[in-house]
Amino acid sequence: GVSDAARKNRTWRWPPHNRKMNQHSFFFTLLAPFLLAASLTPTKVHSFGFGLPALDLKTSPESVRNNIKNASSAARSFKGSSPIGISSTSRRDWMQKQSSSLLSILIVTPPSFAVEEENVDELQPETISRMGGQLEKFQDGTRGFRMLAPSGWNKFEGEVGAYDVMWRDLVDTKENIKLSSTPVKSSTTSVALLGDVQVLGEALASKRNASLIKATSRTTDDILYYNFEFAIKDGTHQMLQLCVGKSKLWSLDLNSSEKRWEQKKEMYSNIARSFVPKLG
Repeated sequence: GVSDAARKNRTWRWPPHNRKMNQHSFFFTLLAPFLLAASLTPTKVHSFGFGLPALDLKTSPESVRNNIKNASSAARSFKGSSPIGISSTSRRDWMQKQSSSLLSILIVTPPSFAVEEENVDELQPETISRMGGQLEKFQDGTRGFRMLAPSGWNKFEGEVGAYDVMWRDLVDTKENIKLSSTPVKSSTTSVALLGDVQVLGEALASKRNASLIKATSRTTDDILYYNFEFAIKDGTHQMLQLCVGKSKLWSLDLNSSEKRWEQKKEMYSNIARSFVPKLG
């Protein structure tokens, strides 16, 4: 038997033939949760904010294999320059320092992700301008909507089957804005039920005998808007906005002659973005 004094003084060592393998396994175990999260994260990043090998954040099997390979490289790089002949006590101290360093990277200092430039503009809030007094606030308490309207234009109240309210320029009658609404089922809560914005835009262009110039969508105040731009063959340029609110499908038509469109498009864009099917 071994005496208690001898057992107390005995120091623990990794088996010599398994020493390198156990060091690598130890560090790979520390990296494994981080690598798993990275492999399953469906996001776009350029690089991590610290000096680990680049990891591919995709969910494909090939990406996971690449991450595992990179993890092995990371584990080898962290084993440092500890000589084989150092004492087990020194080795334990060295291991604790390396473990603390690695854990501080993975836990205390989270990775910094770079957002692709093409997405930055989408995150910026849209600004709505009154264009130096060309536009004024308008709110309809009965119908329940608010928007900006052209200052000094003639305003017409509803014409059954045509529009709820219309504004028309005093000189050029082709320059007009019409707002209309159609009741829908209470279960219809979004314009998305009309289908894909591009497909819908092409169908609307066909009915108008027009060319579809643009079909886009945006979400403001939790309301989805579809926006279209048409060049109609009679010489009219039209911007159309659709949305659903208060169990109604709202249609905002903004029209101008093709020759005057460049002068009107900024004002029309501000009017379209200002429309909200609820009161402030």
